[in-house]
Amino acid sequence: MDRSIHEFDKLPEVEQGKKSAVAPAARAAGVGNAHESPSGKIGVIYNPRSHRNKGQDLDCANNERVLLAVPETRPDIGKAIADFAEAGISYLIINGGDGTVRDVLTSAVPIYGDDMPPIAVLPKGKTNALNVDIGSPKDWNIGDAIKAFDKGDAGRRITRRPLQITTLDGTSAPVRGFILGAGAFTLGTKTGQDAHNLGFFNSLAVGATGVWGMLQALFGSDSNPWRRGVEMGLLLKPAGTPVPHAGFGDRARRAIVLSSTLRRMPMGIKLYGPERDGLKLAVLDAPRRRVLAAVPMILAGWQSPWMAKNGYHQVDAEAYELEIGDQFILDGEVFPPGRYCVSQGPELTFVTE
Repeated sequence: MDRSIHEFDKLPEVEQGKKSAVAPAARAAGVGNAHESPSGKIGVIYNPRSHRNKGQDLDCANNERVLLAVPETRPDIGKAIADFAEAGISYLIINGGDGTVRDVLTSAVPIYGDDMPPIAVLPKGKTNALNVDIGSPKDWNIGDAIKAFDKGDAGRRITRRPLQITTLDGTSAPVRGFILGAGAFTLGTKTGQDAHNLGFFNSLAVGATGVWGMLQALFGSDSNPWRRGVEMGLLLKPAGTPVPHAGFGDRARRAIVLSSTLRRMPMGIKLYGPERDGLKLAVLDAPRRRVLAAVPMILAGWQSPWMAKNGYHQVDAEAYELEIGDQFILDGEVFPPGRYCVSQGPELTFVTE
């Protein structure tokens, strides 16, 4: 739950089924215990460390339908979700950024399985890529999210399936999120933290990081970490077919991989071409200058056989195996090298307005 980039030495274990002090926490915040209501009980995960939550009071005080949890650690999230499930909530509100969403889904899916309640996400983090995709109002608060839920079928609902990342040896619990990146993307995310420290957030931070990475890739030497790529194997499942490699640079390395189940990406970029559902990959074999010169057209959704011939691949997949010799990023935080299966998690329903 820290706001600096956390580096995991393994996929985190998920603690399930343990009770937490959600009800006492709610009473302390002036919310009161939830009880039966025509519109159902509501669970709120509130991350006070999220960028836009700092110094702001909760606006759900005295709402008797609400169970409030303010977890301090990732295991605390699992305990809170277990309490929500035991209380029979009908609606889950996540108050935080992309990292908070990742941690909540990682803990909640094992508890709820395919029966997750509808979810609202309040865009309170430094980056809120999921909200860009599903279209939740930028100024949403908890009260607004409750009103949207109470509209029932008259409200707007959007379904998405998160990425699900599992170690191939089965030693760690699956982690779930929406944007996975590796290679130069890992460098870019770490550079983006510096952009945050300078006061750039959301799409502005993405833009500042992208410009810096482009300059490094265009003018850096082959030993520059932005150019040399990362040892990586990508096999499409179920057939085990390798993702194509155009042969430029080291065939065992890739310069960048970006994978997501989102339809729309921040800043309107269209790395995968036309908007669509499903698990998608954008893979750059090597930072050839002719490809980098075409980046503006690629970001605008341009598709051509020329791109694959020159080492830029847009791939749809049911699932894929990732064997990587360096760290990768999932929704803003760093995970270790290793062998993973990347697939789609269960379908989730998001309340957006």
